[in-house]
Amino acid sequence: MSNFTVTPKTKVKISSKRAHYEKSIIYQVLDEARICHIGFVYEGYPVVIPTIFGRKGDTLYIHGAMGSRMLKTLEEGADLSLNVTHLDGLVLARSAFHHSMNYRSVVVFGKAEKVGSDEEKLIGMKVITDQVLKGRWEEVRQPNEKELKITKILKIKLEEVSAKMRTGKPIDEPEDYELDVWAGELPLVLTPQKPVTDPDSKKDLPVSESVSRLF
Repeated sequence: MSNFTVTPKTKVKISSKRAHYEKSIIYQVLDEARICHIGFVYEGYPVVIPTIFGRKGDTLYIHGAMGSRMLKTLEEGADLSLNVTHLDGLVLARSAFHHSMNYRSVVVFGKAEKVGSDEEKLIGMKVITDQVLKGRWEEVRQPNEKELKITKILKIKLEEVSAKMRTGKPIDEPEDYELDVWAGELPLVLTPQKPVTDPDSKKDLPVSESVSRLF
């Protein structure tokens, strides 16, 4: 699979050995995320908003209410920066200076475009829903005409993109390895817990397959 073109915006300058531009790696980091953060300038000041999203090929979809300031600003052509980060562990060194974290992150630069047709709106909604939980779209009621009308969907083309990752053990100063201080990695994993059925449910139904397959 090909790489994204490295640009002045996406070139990782600090710890460049941790940079990745391969599409396969970037797709994996994006696809494992359920939320992203989007940065933009609104009325002269910077704003960062968390939101759910979905990926289909080289396109990301985001959605929200028609009155959303973020969607309105992006629709008008504002530059954006989108970030996804997975925290995989704490790196505990012998010195405070060398403490770190193991992580996988992706940064996207670009602009967003409004999705106009109901056909592509449905595609965007499906992609976002299945990003939240794979297979969920097929289990639920599809959006009706009113819901499509009051929902705005934007798409972001993946062009200027890079990933950065850290893995492995702490790296200490040579003399610090003699210190009586425990050092190592503390892995962190996001683990689903037991599902809790909506107390307002009218029927006693088994947990959906999209949920049960996680266990």
